[in-house]
Amino acid sequence: MKTLRGLLLGTGAVILSAAAAQAADLPLKAKAVEYVKVCSLYGTGFYYIPGTDTCIKLGGYLRAETALWTNSNYGGAYSGQAGADNRLSNRYQMRSREDLNIDTRTATEYGVVRTYFDAVLTWTSGSNAGAGAGATSYTGDGISGGSLGVYYAFIQFAGFTMGKAVSTFDAPWTNYPGNNFDGLVGGSGSNNGVNQFTYTADFGQGITAAVSLEDQTQFFTTNIWNTSGITAAGVLGGAYGTSSFGGTVSPDIIGMVRVDQAWGIFQASFAAHDNHTAYYGASETSGHPSDKWGWAAQLALSIKNIPTGPGDVVNLQAVYTDGASRYNFQSLANTSYTMYGSSGVTGAYQSVGFAGVADAVFSNGSGLSTVQTWGMRGAFTHNWDPRWNTAVYGAYAQVRYGQTGSSLICAGIAATAMLTAGSTCNPDFNLGQIGLITRWTPVKGLTFSADVTYSHLDQKYSGTAIAPAIASTAKPAAIYELKDQDTVSMLLRAQRNW
Repeated sequence: MKTLRGLLLGTGAVILSAAAAQAADLPLKAKAVEYVKVCSLYGTGFYYIPGTDTCIKLGGYLRAETALWTNSNYGGAYSGQAGADNRLSNRYQMRSREDLNIDTRTATEYGVVRTYFDAVLTWTSGSNAGAGAGATSYTGDGISGGSLGVYYAFIQFAGFTMGKAVSTFDAPWTNYPGNNFDGLVGGSGSNNGVNQFTYTADFGQGITAAVSLEDQTQFFTTNIWNTSGITAAGVLGGAYGTSSFGGTVSPDIIGMVRVDQAWGIFQASFAAHDNHTAYYGASETSGHPSDKWGWAAQLALSIKNIPTGPGDVVNLQAVYTDGASRYNFQSLANTSYTMYGSSGVTGAYQSVGFAGVADAVFSNGSGLSTVQTWGMRGAFTHNWDPRWNTAVYGAYAQVRYGQTGSSLICAGIAATAMLTAGSTCNPDFNLGQIGLITRWTPVKGLTFSADVTYSHLDQKYSGTAIAPAIASTAKPAAIYELKDQDTVSMLLRAQRNW
């Protein structure tokens, strides 16, 4: 018995010794888990990236929409298969899109360093490419394709903005004073971001000013035409000659002053735009016109706290351009118009309205003649209650080629012999747009909207034209009445912001 008791005590001592030895190898205290912490320095939604002093915010939206009576999302039936208004014209098009944006900010001894990135993944149903009767085709993103677009990618530091961002020239609402319609004229718009190097000074009391150098090629250039290359088919497509761009020489130079107050916003913007052509002919020995600088000026006004109701707002802007037409016909607006309709003229197959937008025109041996435009747009948004609101919006733009520019274009058109006897040649035109949008937000972040837009092309040609066949839209060679045109389009959208 004594022997058994001694054996058990000895065994217990050995086990306790082993446990003590293992315990000695363990850390005295478990390492604390590092949780994600809220960053309250820059507003809601920011968190500290673990292990750093940088705050990050993720955001975006998912959108599903259908555009009616157009061949694109979301503009008017202004040209191509949509403007043809025949069996090649899509009566609807559908699109789905996911947006992701990443905002990071870090406090430093020089101020906040910010980076911002915004990209979209888009899938769009086919639009009619057109290639003549019996040979048409649909284009789009394929069954499981899609496309990636980068809207914004910029760094902000010590007052500087470097990268792809909204233009300093733009009004605070870019292309959208109260609408979803992408093709509104009457002001600039770079809602997809333009490469730039900008300095913004903050004077306090809501007053800021900025100077910016911005890439001109994709957002701020329409056309430079050599009218010596005019063809009848080109004129019908809204092109008054051969496209004649030289290489880029200078970015656009932009200045802006803005006042933000409780009553609203006032902003004045100015831009200088260099028009730089290629050669008159195919080689350097043919010569070329000298560069000519264009310019644009814009005023924008937003009025808040109006007596019609809480949250109601009026947004207005007006712009004038000379040799810088894209600051009126913004980056998502058309710069060529070919719209067909019915005709009451005996012998005419149909009616057609055509027009084109340029920064400048010239002919072989001549200098640049700049194009003047002016425009305006605006909207009134009324909130019926916290879930429903409606906006009435409109826009208007005029294009004037001047005596020299009109003479060059009309001389080229006369050489094609497309205008019949007694017809009038005048490339000037006006475009008017008016629309209504209603939005319903049943729960926070989820909005359904319906947007209807009416457009009127007021072209200045009169009489009739002998037009060649246009295979891409199945239009036959025939006599067409030169006539103003109208179109209506609609967008139905569901969007979830997060």
